[in-house]
Formats: sequence, structure tokens, C-alpha cells
Amino acid sequence: MPTVPPPADIRIDPASGLVAGVRQVLSPHFDERPAGTLPVLLVVHGISLPPGEFGGPWIDRLFTGNLPADAHPYFKEIEGLRASAHALIRRDGQIVQYVPFGARAWHAGKSEYRGRAACNDFSIGVELEGAEGITYTDMQYHALAALTAALLAAYPSLSAEAIAGHSDVAPGRKSDPWPVFEWQHFRALLKDVLAGR
Repeated sequence: MPTVPPPADIRIDPASGLVAGVRQVLSPHFDERPAGTLPVLLVVHGISLPPGEFGGPWIDRLFTGNLPADAHPYFKEIEGLRASAHALIRRDGQIVQYVPFGARAWHAGKSEYRGRAACNDFSIGVELEGAEGITYTDMQYHALAALTAALLAAYPSLSAEAIAGHSDVAPGRKSDPWPVFEWQHFRALLKDVLAGR
């Protein structure tokens, strides 16, 4: 994939927890964080629905609780699943927001980070549209770096050092964003974005 410029400057309103100028498909699958709990961790995920297929309405439908079980055999396996993420980055770099960043999305499940359990309480979850064995696009890396920089600016409780994969907080249970996610490339892009602020 050719290198593309980062998306336009991303701004997050800390009061509402919403990203200005991105597509929003607000999910009912969220609740409030425990009192006094701030986000201190960013969890990077990978997702495709059906597995290995990109595009289509299915991720939106899953996160809003109206995924039709009869539309694909795999959907029967996850029927009734109540999950969400704060945001998704599509293959073309488009960002879709599902849950305000100040609220608790249901993305990490049973999880632990540095000895602290229940990562949903204190984390922000960002999904990348992808699949095991398929490289992510440069547009996704640029969008993730820009979104991460905006999150760091909006939420001082977050740190560039506290970014983990779903596989890191739920080892043995989850493997995404899979070995194809290039952490070094992402961190270099993030450093460049932060240096330009």
C-alpha cells in the first residue's frame, strides 16, 4: 500500500467524548465507568465480519445489537453477543465511533493489564478492520496514530506507553490484532504525529 498523509487533524470533545467530523453509529452496548475511574489504557483490536471479509454493514450491526443471525452461518455462532468498541478504523482509514470515550465500552471481556483486572473499566478500545494473516493498510496506521494522539490530548490520564493489543490483555483467549500488526511502525507514526503537535 502506498504511504498516505495522515487524516485531517482529529479533535475530541472531552465533555461529550465524541470525535468531531467522523461517522457515529452510537451503540447501546456501553455503561458508565466505575466512579472516579479514568481511561489509562488504549487496547487495539482486530475485527472482520464475517471473518476475513471486509466492508459491509455487519460490524455496525453487531455493535448496535441488530446483527441478523440468518445472514451468514458465522453470525449464528455469535447470536446474542453484546459487544462494542469505542471506535473502528476501516480499511480505507475511515473512523467510525460507537461509544463516547468517557463511557465504558464492552470490548475487552475478561482481561488484565499490569495486574489490574477488568480492562473495560479503565481502557479505550479501538478496532481495526482486519483479519489474521492479512496486513493492515497504511491508511489504518495513519488514522490510528492520529486518533491516538487526539486521545492523548483529550485525556491526560492516558499515556503513549500504555497501549496494548487485545492479545496482551486477554492472552490465550484472544489473539488480535494478530502478529500482522506492526507495533514499531505504529509507534513511529504516533511519535511523528505527537512531535508535530
